[in-house]
Amino acid sequence: MNRIVVVGASAAGLAAVETLRREGYDGTLTLVGDELHPPYDRPPLSKQVLSAEWTPDRVTLRASAELDSLELELRLGLAAVRLDVTDRTVRLADGSAVPYDGLIVATGVRPRRLPGEGAHVLRTLDDALTLRERIGPGQRLVVVGAGFLGAEAAAVAWKLGAQVTLLEPAPVPLAHAVGAEVGRVLTRAHLQRGVDLRTGVSVTEVTEDGVRLADGETIDADEVLVAVGSLPNVEWLAGSGLSVGDGVICDEYCEAAWGSPRPKAGGVYAAGDVARWYNPLFGVSMRIEHRTNAAEQGMAAARNLLNPEARKPFAPVPYFWSDQYDMKIQAYGYLRGHDEVRVVEGELEEGRFVAAYRTGERLSGVLAVGVPPKVLRGWRQAIAVGAGWGEAVN
Repeated sequence: MNRIVVVGASAAGLAAVETLRREGYDGTLTLVGDELHPPYDRPPLSKQVLSAEWTPDRVTLRASAELDSLELELRLGLAAVRLDVTDRTVRLADGSAVPYDGLIVATGVRPRRLPGEGAHVLRTLDDALTLRERIGPGQRLVVVGAGFLGAEAAAVAWKLGAQVTLLEPAPVPLAHAVGAEVGRVLTRAHLQRGVDLRTGVSVTEVTEDGVRLADGETIDADEVLVAVGSLPNVEWLAGSGLSVGDGVICDEYCEAAWGSPRPKAGGVYAAGDVARWYNPLFGVSMRIEHRTNAAEQGMAAARNLLNPEARKPFAPVPYFWSDQYDMKIQAYGYLRGHDEVRVVEGELEEGRFVAAYRTGERLSGVLAVGVPPKVLRGWRQAIAVGAGWGEAVN
């Protein structure tokens, strides 16, 4: 391969180009990104950046000299708009075309939005800086969506002295992901601090003065943050022949699947938030929006693209963390669709515990609050080897 193109200049894309160089690829390497910023870290945006604990430069993942050493053809501030597999080119928003022999799609996701104008979202550095300027003592902030992103932003806004209303359509926030019991523990932290948490409510529209609920009630606010999930950035792949749905559909090697007859030369892989791949460790197709997975998958996709004869399945134990108030939340595994949750250490009421998750007859995940990372190492290993539920929890 003489030309490899990586589309997406965040954690997954950066990990991919670094891995390609580290593995000895010395051909032309193009990194395309729709933001003007060089690659930066996203998890701190809803925490350290939003709270102003960090200056914006601290989220930059690599110094200029480190990027220069990779000898990249950087195309920043340009979105990819079309993939042409016939002539093997990526078309960019400025009308230019970048040819490739191998391609890694790492275009990530974008926030879902609600009808109406004026609401904030929190995905980019610019989003975080704009919201940071608008919240402070006495400001009324409505956060729509009490998932991890919304909960983190609500916690930061509360610390900054804002009056926070947190709206969630589900009866128990995060219950779909972590179970109702654990979800109630995580959301209790908001209630204890005076956050106005309202569950079972749906927001139909953002208004000039706040939000309107499905029952017609309006909630006034100075600022509104919408944190109701995300959509994978796959529209630019329409007509390419790649299989897309909730992400770019991939096999266990992170190679993109083709919905129409595959070109004679494939060479298209995907990584990060946009990739939906088959994880053989859990036996399911999954799309993971977590920082650690993005970097690991970027490396795996790069290695498999570069050495197709020695490809290895990407079968990680997913990991995520969240900081809310004084809580450190950590989880390993695939918690969605679980059949049982059992507290195996500590007590839910004390806010310091380890909960294990069963799917079928195996240990599929573990979540901890307020415990050191080393406590989870044994649990992570048990998930990695496919330990049975009985041997893991007894």
